[in-house]
Amino acid sequence: MITRRKFSQYALAGLTTYSLPRIAHAAKNLKPILREDGTYTQSWFLESFLNLKDDLAESHESGKRLAIMWEQLGCSYCRDTHLINFALPKIRDFVEQHFNIIQVDIHGMRDVIDFDGTTLSEKKQAQKSHVRFTPTIQFFPETPDEVGNKSGKAAEILRMPGYLKPKNFLALFQFVQEKSYEQTKLKPYLKSKLLNS
Repeated sequence: MITRRKFSQYALAGLTTYSLPRIAHAAKNLKPILREDGTYTQSWFLESFLNLKDDLAESHESGKRLAIMWEQLGCSYCRDTHLINFALPKIRDFVEQHFNIIQVDIHGMRDVIDFDGTTLSEKKQAQKSHVRFTPTIQFFPETPDEVGNKSGKAAEILRMPGYLKPKNFLALFQFVQEKSYEQTKLKPYLKSKLLNS
């Protein structure tokens, strides 16, 4: 299904004359994008208006989970996440298939509308969510109903505070996608994943 947001992206990019399989195939072959400010991004990250409730609803409708990736300029571990972890097809394909990721700047000034309806700058939202390190990835429940009017850190089900090496990084996303947090803690899950890989 093409959402209003995706249609707008294709139209703005002048891609409406291409077939969708061709767009998907072209996007898969792209490397991380180095932006003018020196930070990296991925072509498949969610282009968000930073209304978290809307992003969660859209993610749920498309069968994906929502995650926020907090980064900052000069963060070497953020760079490694893009150039090492997301460069591995097994990781990139799994995360792209199952997650919508919003990229947010821990010091940024764009407005973020939190799940509780409050509007704060990225920097203030990071403070409200107790995000102090980069990269930090916040994972959220599947549906807006599960989040309710919680905000900041209270809305998340799990977070990755700092860089993880590729095997643990993938296992963390699998833990959330499989909803294993409903049956077990992360540490034993990671241990069993690493023993069985």
